[in-house]
Formats: sequence, structure tokens, C-alpha cells
Amino acid sequence: MTASQFANITWAGKTVQIEYQWVGTSDDDRPLIVFLHEGLGSVAMWKDFPQQLCEAVNCRGLVYSRPGYGKSTPRATDDTWQADFMHRQAFEVLPALFKALSIDTEKQKPWLFGHSDGGSIALLFAARYPSNTSGIIVLAPHILVEDVSINSIEKAKVAYQTMDLRSKLARFHDDVDSAFWGWNDIWLSPDFRHWNLTQAIKTITCPVLAVQGLDDEYGTLEQIHGIKRVLPHAQLLELPNCGHSPHRDQPEDLIEACVSFISPKP
Repeated sequence: MTASQFANITWAGKTVQIEYQWVGTSDDDRPLIVFLHEGLGSVAMWKDFPQQLCEAVNCRGLVYSRPGYGKSTPRATDDTWQADFMHRQAFEVLPALFKALSIDTEKQKPWLFGHSDGGSIALLFAARYPSNTSGIIVLAPHILVEDVSINSIEKAKVAYQTMDLRSKLARFHDDVDSAFWGWNDIWLSPDFRHWNLTQAIKTITCPVLAVQGLDDEYGTLEQIHGIKRVLPHAQLLELPNCGHSPHRDQPEDLIEACVSFISPKP
């Protein structure tokens, strides 16, 4: 991937620096795919997958790190995220980034490619801005909180405190504690157990491809089956031999599905 660039946005009354990279074709007339990372992700953690996908589809790609992640402005130590943190990313941060980068989503509606928490953010954006979204691809998205999710997040907390998870994540974040505890604390908060997007996503009208691995340790197939019940037009892809990160576990099958979804044959 190319070197990171930085854009300043105003969010929550403060100036926040957002790390981003352009990948894929430089042709402004080609479709734009915006990549939304997981709860512990960043620009660097995607590695070269966004470039691979954009080359396969012949698209432009925008990859960015949300506030608190990667090289973006860290979360303040006294800033505790609330249960609406993904809503705020979808309704405040992402539109502000589009504005900072002079991306007019009315003239060129982006495709959103979201993983895990990023998938939930993509769903929320598409629901709030249906006329500004070409389509969404969501990998292992969350629409409700399941016991399996909480159990795995509790295990991640133990691994971060007692094993080498912190040092592994530190390669991808300037302030690794900002990234980890912002995510871990809210997901394990009692207030978050009732978080649910079932009603919120009913207004989505764009094409939807929802993908989940059959061995996902952070969610069951109910996550994407629930999307299908609410949005009958959604397409589902269930991948065998695949955990929570289909773009790492089954990249070839995923890219093939994305090419067919974004550029279907006539």
C-alpha cells in the first residue's frame, strides 16, 4: 500500500487527524470503495487486501483509520465510548471525512466495504444516507450482541493483559491502548448488551452483500441471517474454513464474490 496521508476533521468539538490512503486506480470516473476496518483494525491492518480488491474490480479505494486507531488522533484517556459509538462514526466521522477529502457522495455514490464493527458502521451509513450509497459489502457485521461475541472479547482482554496481544497490535496503532480499550470497554459494558441494529437498518435500499465465516468466533450466522430477514434483497455468502476475517482466511473466494456483486455480468 502507498504511504499514509492525513486529513483534519472537526469532531466532538475538536480537530481530529484522520489517517488515510488511496489504493486502486487513479481514474476518478471509476467507482469508489471505502474500506471500514474492524474494532481493532487500522489502515495498516488491512495489509494489501484493499489494493487486491480494487485491482480486481478496477475501482478506486479509500482506506482510513477511525479516530483512536492506527495513526489517527488517539482517543483521550478520559474519553469513554458510549453505546452509540458506531452510530457516531457513521453519521458524524465518515461524512466529515468525505467533506475533508472533497468527495461528493451525491454525485458519486461510494460503495462501502466494512469488516466487523466497520460492517455495522456501513449498515448504519447506508440506512441514514440511502441516496448516497451505491452498495455495501459487510464482513462479519454485528447487528446484535451475542454471548459468543462477549466471550471472545473477554478472552481478548485476558490475552491483551497477560499474553502478547498488546505487542502484536502495537505494530498497527500509534497508541495501542487507545485502540484496544476504546473497543473492549464498550463491548463489555452492561449498557451495550441491549445494542441492536435490527430496526435501524430497515431503511437500506442499496444492494447488500453480507459475508460470514462458518467458524467465526465473534458471531453466529444469525448476524447475517438477521440482515436477510430485515432486507430480503440482501445477498448472503457463508464461507467454510473461515473465521472472523474472511478477507484474510478466504481472500480469493471473497474477491470473486465481490467482483460479481459490484460488476455483475449483463
